[in-house]
Amino acid sequence: MSEEIKQNPLNGLIGVWKGDKGTDLAPKPEEDETNAYYETLVIEAIDMEISNAEEQELTAVRYHQTVHEKETDEMSHSETGFWIWNNNSNSIMCAFSIPRGVSLLCGGIYEDLNGELSFKVSAQTNDPNWGIVQSPFMKEKARTLAFKRELKLLGNTLSYEQETTVEIYGKTFAHRDNNTLTKVE
Repeated sequence: MSEEIKQNPLNGLIGVWKGDKGTDLAPKPEEDETNAYYETLVIEAIDMEISNAEEQELTAVRYHQTVHEKETDEMSHSETGFWIWNNNSNSIMCAFSIPRGVSLLCGGIYEDLNGELSFKVSAQTNDPNWGIVQSPFMKEKARTLAFKRELKLLGNTLSYEQETTVEIYGKTFAHRDNNTLTKVE
């Protein structure tokens, strides 16, 4: 593992995380529903120096998240992406895709609040810097308008809240997810 990875704020995220206290508020055609879920989040170091145009220095970790509904044990979400730290500006990015034909590049900040790290990122359609790309089908049937996520890391506990604003079923809906995970490896 490189020295950069050891010193950046993403270091504490590396590992295997599991949580079974997830809550998903999801849109449905007639009545929205709340679902309980459990998940596994695997975050791995990328042992390389990333330099853009010989000026920007980045460090990244790669992740894969799988979410299963408690009631059915069926996988309801799979997400692959990167958390990226911009060494020059001390900013954070999160780039990810879900296999529904949606990809995001979110930007934001991190803060050290007396040992608890907070990572806050967001993206919106038509934002010139932090955007959302989606397939033609998703644009027509379940268009993502905005996304925001906050991770909080304290020791071996990782919690998050996220909100996806989506146009679906003839309405604009704030799809919310949250969970608390524990590092198991």
